[in-house]
Amino acid sequence: MKRARLLAVVFLGLVTVSSVLASVLAPAHYSHQFRDDPDAACSWHHPLGTDDLGRDRFSRLLYGTRVSLFLAPAAALISTILAALIGGIAVFSNKWAEQAVMSVTDLFLSLPWLFLVITIRALLPLNVAPLTSVIITFALLGSLGWAGAARVVCADTRRLCESDFMLHARASGFTGFRLLWRHLLPNLRPVLLAQFWISIPVFILSETNLSILGLGVAEPLPSWGSLLRELEGFSLLSARPWQFASLILLVATVSCFHVAMQSEEA
Repeated sequence: MKRARLLAVVFLGLVTVSSVLASVLAPAHYSHQFRDDPDAACSWHHPLGTDDLGRDRFSRLLYGTRVSLFLAPAAALISTILAALIGGIAVFSNKWAEQAVMSVTDLFLSLPWLFLVITIRALLPLNVAPLTSVIITFALLGSLGWAGAARVVCADTRRLCESDFMLHARASGFTGFRLLWRHLLPNLRPVLLAQFWISIPVFILSETNLSILGLGVAEPLPSWGSLLRELEGFSLLSARPWQFASLILLVATVSCFHVAMQSEEA
């Protein structure tokens, strides 16, 4: 398991470094159109060919990886912070707040999360600038993805509040924010880190689904979801297998996240 985790971490590191160096490694800018070479096959100048607008697929894959791989952790950070605030403070305050939070959490978990995200995103403006669409997409994912993590945080916070060291801290005069900051949050850190890492592949796949439906990152800015939209015409793919590169990279990256987390837990 240690070898599998090492290979997964190395792969994720290579993918991350490649996306960071996209402006150096890419043959062209992601929006540059080679008008004389639309739908070109693989070549030295275009390792993955070009799309129907003449844009280099390898360049768009590198830049799209940067968008998906860097903004999914941002959404995971938002959801983890919300889970910590909502779940932890609710249990730490009183029973009524905890029951209210659990009721709202149960409501969120009873709804199909992806359909809820799609519905809310569809109600928001769609004709926006690419950068604005990125902010809206990942802020929406982070804002709606806290329910599962909040339930875990609530359970762990309840266990910590009933532990001996918390009772000793209260007996020593620690109350309120000082008790929360000095004793509760440090012991919740492993749980919050686990929820953060678990959320990253979930948000990567969620963004992919939104972009495939045209509700995610707007053109011409690429993401894994927008790149996968090219796979809709399956009859054309038999002669162009290089178009599966974005799908293979997505599956490999998400799988490596799961391997790395499972190996660490083991």
